[in-house]
Amino acid sequence: MPRRKTETAYRNPAPTVDLIIEIKTARGGGGIVLIERRNPPYGWALPGGFVDYGESLESAAVREAREETSLHVKLVRQLHTYSDPARDPRKHTISTVFVARARGVPAAADDAKSVGIFTRREIDFPLAFDHRTILDDYFRSLRRARRETPARPKKSRGGRHARPRS
Repeated sequence: MPRRKTETAYRNPAPTVDLIIEIKTARGGGGIVLIERRNPPYGWALPGGFVDYGESLESAAVREAREETSLHVKLVRQLHTYSDPARDPRKHTISTVFVARARGVPAAADDAKSVGIFTRREIDFPLAFDHRTILDDYFRSLRRARRETPARPKKSRGGRHARPRS
């Protein structure tokens, strides 16, 4: 009689979420929140983590942001899903990446050893996992959106009742 595969014989990738949290810097410019990981693999990374059983991707993203950065975030959009089996050295994960916005001052908590706000130019150091690729895709999407956004008509300098110039 053929042997039946048991449920434990199947190995499936683990679902995860990562966040690109857009936030204002102390100088008023825009920045991205990164965490320094407390656990292996060490290094700087996007906030994120594993999706709990019974939890939506969106709920997991909001929870992970709060747990690691102490920030309440508003999800803006889903960027992409990353599934390279080698993206996480611990095991095969599939990560859905969200772009989010937050206000306030991030504070490291849970799996984060420290947290920082970085501009694009300041992120010139290695990142954990495939987070460099994710950020490259994010910045590429911003450039593409700027190119595709139609120019707004210029406002008249004279206000509502401006006279035409002669």
